[in-house]
Amino acid sequence: MRVAVAGTFGPLHDGHRNLFEHALRFGEDGVVVALTSDDLAVETRHEPREIPVFDERVAAVTDAVAELNTWSREVEFRELTSEYDIAEDDPSIDALVVSPETAPELEAINDRRRRRDLEPISGIVAPYVLAADGERISSTRIVKGETDEHGAVLE
Repeated sequence: MRVAVAGTFGPLHDGHRNLFEHALRFGEDGVVVALTSDDLAVETRHEPREIPVFDERVAAVTDAVAELNTWSREVEFRELTSEYDIAEDDPSIDALVVSPETAPELEAINDRRRRRDLEPISGIVAPYVLAADGERISSTRIVKGETDEHGAVLE
C-alpha cells in the first residue's frame, strides 16, 4: 500500500510525528509526505499564526521522518499547492493518513477521485496526541506558548 500524509507541519510536534509513524507503518509500497506551500499554509489557517517557511518545514519533517522510518520505507516529499492536490489526482496513492479532525474530508477527496475515474483511497485515522493537560497538541498551541512540541504545558 502506498500511503500519503499531508499538512503544514509547522511548528513540528508529536502529533505530526504520530501521523508520520502511521504512514510509515502502513506504507509498505512507499510513503508520500506532502507539505503545504507557503501560500496554501496561510490560506488554510482557521486562526492566523506564524508559520515557518516551506524550506524550514521540509528540513524538520525530513529529519523527523528519517528518525521514525524503522521500516526503511521509500519516502517522497512533495509540495502541496492546493487543498486536495495529490490526494485527488495521484493514482498511485492507496491511503491517506488523517487525524480525527480531517477524516471527514476523505469523502470529498474520494468524490473528486471518482470524477477522475480513479479508485477511492482508504483512510488511516491516527489518534490525537494529547498534551499533559489532556488537550491535543497543536502547532497553534505551541505558537501561543501553551505547550511545547512534546505536550508539556508551559502556562
